[in-house]
Amino acid sequence: MLALPLMISTASWAVMHFVDRMYLLWYSSDAMAAALPAGMLHFTILCFPLGIATYVNTFVAQYNGAGHHDRIGLAVWQGVRVGLLAMPLFLVAIPFAPWLFSLVGHESKVMELEVVYFQVLSVGAGGAVMSAAMSAFFTGRGQTRVVMAVDCSATLMNGVLDYLWIFGHLGFSEMGIEGAAWATVVSQWFKAIVYWRLMMRAPYRQRYGMVTGRRYDAALFRRLLRFGGPNGLQMLVEVSAFTLFVFLVGGISRDAMITTTIALNVSSATFVPLLGLGVAVSTIVGRQLGRNRSDLAARATWTAMTLATAYTGVTAAFYLLVPDLFLIGFAHANNFEQLHATAVVLLRFVAAYCLLDAMNIVFHSAIKGAGDTRFILLTTIFSSTLLVSAVWTGLWLMGWGLYWCWIVITVWIFLLGTIYCARFLHGGWRNMRVIESELIESATCEPLSDAIATDSVTV
Repeated sequence: MLALPLMISTASWAVMHFVDRMYLLWYSSDAMAAALPAGMLHFTILCFPLGIATYVNTFVAQYNGAGHHDRIGLAVWQGVRVGLLAMPLFLVAIPFAPWLFSLVGHESKVMELEVVYFQVLSVGAGGAVMSAAMSAFFTGRGQTRVVMAVDCSATLMNGVLDYLWIFGHLGFSEMGIEGAAWATVVSQWFKAIVYWRLMMRAPYRQRYGMVTGRRYDAALFRRLLRFGGPNGLQMLVEVSAFTLFVFLVGGISRDAMITTTIALNVSSATFVPLLGLGVAVSTIVGRQLGRNRSDLAARATWTAMTLATAYTGVTAAFYLLVPDLFLIGFAHANNFEQLHATAVVLLRFVAAYCLLDAMNIVFHSAIKGAGDTRFILLTTIFSSTLLVSAVWTGLWLMGWGLYWCWIVITVWIFLLGTIYCARFLHGGWRNMRVIESELIESATCEPLSDAIATDSVTV
């Protein structure tokens, strides 16, 4: 009940990116080749403040579990403040975009498109961070259907605007990759505005301190940075490593970049919904630890692992047995026949690593929901260094090519899953909390199922 709306919500992100890439490939293969590296660099810069803002979910869940509802609004607004403080940094990155992409060495036409895509996306970065903090108000309390409705609405808006602005329909100018970027910016700010409007509804204002909590609370802000900071750094390091992986693949050839983009785009159908399941795991673990029920937190984690294994097992079978089903949307590209065979092979790698990623996401989310963010950061630094070093060595010293890159990333995901599983089994997370220790009592609060059942907010 808690995870399914979040899986649908995060699946809507995958749909949004899939539609973006598909339309761009229809429009121009150069635009398709530029979208992934530019998007990854943008997300890399976004990661640190976004990681702090998303960690508000754990604070909300633990405050809710401990029965201290008056602290929830205060925590949410500290996360929103992170987005406000980061906005100037995102805008400062815009004039440096040409220099940044000139360092990569991609083809000049692709590089020009990368610069445009990155610069426009930077305008919406603040909205992405603030909406992440505000969505935690709902996910942390179990109202996940609200998040599902908002995210799906934003995805629908993004898809319509993509169609209008990329190709220039209904009287709009044909903007190509720039139109795709503006569609993303509008949908990000749309989510921030809708979440703000919903949070300020009368039923929430007094109980959760949505008006009084807008003040700056130095102690809580520092606590958010203490636990959310490592979470943001972990996201930054991991996404930076993956961005370097993408740029290294782009250095092989344009076709290697396009087929990798296609495979990653298809794999998001499995990976991104699992992120929603991961948010549900973090929420339940945080809430049950707030109630001092680590046994229920552990049981929920193993239940989630069962669900994740079943889901990824089915999707992996489809990737292996009917790969062309996932490639239909890209068949309109001019040179797709030349790319088809390689794309099918890459989907076999996707089938392998999506099974491993289930273990990675579930156990990572469980210990993160407890507050074990420093261990996650150290693990990410170690494993990401191995990833980039192995890919670079294979490409530039051994000359092993595209398939080597995908072997490395599959092993990388397996390593992460194994480490996080071992950490969970160790059990140290059971005694961790992110909220103030004096608030951890056997305070009464409504059962999680009641919070879900009373989810009646209409968007």
